[in-house]
Amino acid sequence: MKSILLLVSVLFLLSCQKAEKEAVASETEASEWQILFNGKDLTGWTPKIHHHEVGDNYAKTFRVKDGAIAVDYEGYGDFEDRFGHLFYEKPFSSFHLKWEYRFTDQFLETAPSYTFRNSGIMFHSQAPETILKEQDWPISVEYQMLAEEKEGVSRPTGNMCSPGTDIVFEGKIDERHCINSSSPTFQWDEWVQAELIVYGDSIVHHLVNGDTVLTYSFPQIGGGVANRFDPAIKVDGTPLRSGYIGLQSEGQGVMFREIKIREFETSN
Repeated sequence: MKSILLLVSVLFLLSCQKAEKEAVASETEASEWQILFNGKDLTGWTPKIHHHEVGDNYAKTFRVKDGAIAVDYEGYGDFEDRFGHLFYEKPFSSFHLKWEYRFTDQFLETAPSYTFRNSGIMFHSQAPETILKEQDWPISVEYQMLAEEKEGVSRPTGNMCSPGTDIVFEGKIDERHCINSSSPTFQWDEWVQAELIVYGDSIVHHLVNGDTVLTYSFPQIGGGVANRFDPAIKVDGTPLRSGYIGLQSEGQGVMFREIKIREFETSN
């Protein structure tokens, strides 16, 4: 039994080393930066909000303010679990994504308490048109964005959450829904520079203000949290090699700007 476990560990390490080498090599083959948000309108982006059909931007949840995409709840009464996402129009596989974000002072008191100063960007997501009207979360991986909630209490940003997915962390599939990064805690009104470096279904790096704060590997369909999805979409164990990018809305006002991406080749 010990020999089998040792063999599995060695194979895992060799796989990670191979993926790292391919990742480094691919940096030299990266494309030019593509601007995903034009700073003027939501051209190229599609909303999907829980309880609503794809394309219905309920109460103008997603809008443009001061050259940024803003999540705004001015037109809301109760939140009623209207978790939402604004998806870019095309999928990506291996890429380097950059953006800046900051929270606003707007929070719906009827939203879940855990969403206070909490948002994120989803990647390797299922296509928005495959998300059912009453499906709460897209099957995807999330770069979670947080800010200080209580003075003096650590609350890192750049964390990983996994609705309907699994990842490998420190050599094994980690069953936690969210894994904290090593980042410092930021004030809610501070602009933060965020980055995602993703190599298909192999390695993922989260960066905050230029520093790598979390690394994991092998994103795949699995786990819980996402509900009322099409079972034909959620085939556990399927590697997530590509998918859509989505900006999150879950009861807390937030702004996104300077969203850009570059793609690169990886060896199969």
